[in-house]
Amino acid sequence: MDSEAADDSEFILRGTSTLGPIDPRRARFPCCIVWTPLPLLSWFIPFIGHVGICREDGVILDFAGPNFVCVDHFTFGAVARYIQLNREECRLSSSSSQIATHGHYMEHELDRIMSWDDALRKSTQEFQHRSYNLFTCNCHSFDKWNVVNLAVWLFLKGKWVNKRAVVKSFLPFAVVLGIGLLFGGPRFFIYLVVFSTVLVSWFLIGTYCFRTLIQL
Repeated sequence: MDSEAADDSEFILRGTSTLGPIDPRRARFPCCIVWTPLPLLSWFIPFIGHVGICREDGVILDFAGPNFVCVDHFTFGAVARYIQLNREECRLSSSSSQIATHGHYMEHELDRIMSWDDALRKSTQEFQHRSYNLFTCNCHSFDKWNVVNLAVWLFLKGKWVNKRAVVKSFLPFAVVLGIGLLFGGPRFFIYLVVFSTVLVSWFLIGTYCFRTLIQL
């Protein structure tokens, strides 16, 4: 995170209320990025999943489908991992139209945002008029994050909600891998590696080489 004071072209995002506690039972994760495994896809690549971003009151917002942002009902099940962001370390640059947090950047169309919830409200309005595409405009796009950076950050730094969340995330992969190796042998493993490599390569290329491929 850049520690320099905000100049005339940068505006600090301020919270409008004191954050409450993180409460997984009520699905409340104030100012957090949240993650849960995706059916089928996460069974083969366990570090790929569905993400959402939370308001100051902890309510989860996620881009769930074409022209639809789900509010307070995480589309693919309960949250498994989360990272809480510090609102005081979020800045909006009017020159670059990016929100910076812990060295990561969130694109945004506005010149000035006064609160965290204002930013999410504007993003929700925008994505209610966008088509959903797993490869070019997905839940990461709604969160306004670099897809690769966010995936790595969540995988390495994300906090597990509980032990059941760990089992929920990795047991299907272990079962699929075991069955695949039992009936398909080394060939299944090769196919799995190729599939994972192709999918990850798409997001790497779309993020760093052809930046217009993946919408933010």
